[in-house]
Amino acid sequence: MKVYFEYLKKYMLWFVLLFCINLIFLFMLWLAKAEAFYVLVPVNILSSFLIFFIAFLWILKKEKHKEQLFFEFLYYPEKRKEEELLELISGREKIVIQEIGKRLRELLETQHSLSMQLKDYEEYVETWAHEIKTPISLLAFLMDNRRKEFPTSVSHKLDYIQNKMQEYVNHMLYYARLKGTHKDYLFEPLSLADVCMEVLENYYPLLEEKKFQVIQKIPKIMVLSEERGLEFLLSQVISNAIKYCKPQGTPQIFLFVEQLEPFIYLHIKDNGIGVQSYDLPFLFEKGFTGDTETARKKATGMGLYLAKAIANDLKIELNVKSQWQEGFEIILQFPKL
Repeated sequence: MKVYFEYLKKYMLWFVLLFCINLIFLFMLWLAKAEAFYVLVPVNILSSFLIFFIAFLWILKKEKHKEQLFFEFLYYPEKRKEEELLELISGREKIVIQEIGKRLRELLETQHSLSMQLKDYEEYVETWAHEIKTPISLLAFLMDNRRKEFPTSVSHKLDYIQNKMQEYVNHMLYYARLKGTHKDYLFEPLSLADVCMEVLENYYPLLEEKKFQVIQKIPKIMVLSEERGLEFLLSQVISNAIKYCKPQGTPQIFLFVEQLEPFIYLHIKDNGIGVQSYDLPFLFEKGFTGDTETARKKATGMGLYLAKAIANDLKIELNVKSQWQEGFEIILQFPKL
């Protein structure tokens, strides 16, 4: 109804002029012959109303058609759409529509070009990340076979370097995956204990070097998730526990499961330096590194950001608890199978 009033308001001037001409005609008729005036007035009023009604319907149909063509032209500014629209308008509006069409087509060409460049870049990054894993794996294999030939200090440093290389490659790979158009997640029932064990084995050299005490209380329980994504998520948690352990005392990682209908909760707790209470709300923000402790100065702030993004895709809810210098705990909430 509002649209009808807008169209009526737009053409009100012409309706008023037509009505005024009609009144002048009736007045002249009254001056000429009063008897004919009284006979023709009802006919004139009815015919005028009918003309107004037909004219308004015609205008309404024309404006709706013009509006439809205009929106189609905005979404698909093809030359054919532009020509169809130009047939319904005149004067200065034609120049404006032609200029809009020209600019829109230029923008679409630029957008298409940038999209293709971005797609090529994403494919290159993903391909590179997959290919670089091969030499990293060969390096790890070589270190495992020649470990006795290296001094312990050198072996530990090489383990650390290899682990960081793998971690940064995974960051790049999952960042590209998250930003990609298609995400190839394959959900399947997974043993939570097996996935946790696989991640801990990947970090075994670093855990051993820092003399970590790992305590696991994970029953043989199944969760519905995606193996690669879940391993990446857990890797970020274990990596942070290693990175931010205290220099004194025996560092610990405690993993246990809590089942509360209708969810399964995986708790991963450490006794490291923890996080300041005012930093907790921002832990999952991109690039956030928190306080300026020495251990965090070289942090990228991408690990937990990517972990949170992967968790969202896997329908896993993350919650954190921490007290400064009292350790850090992250809780993963899975829906029950």
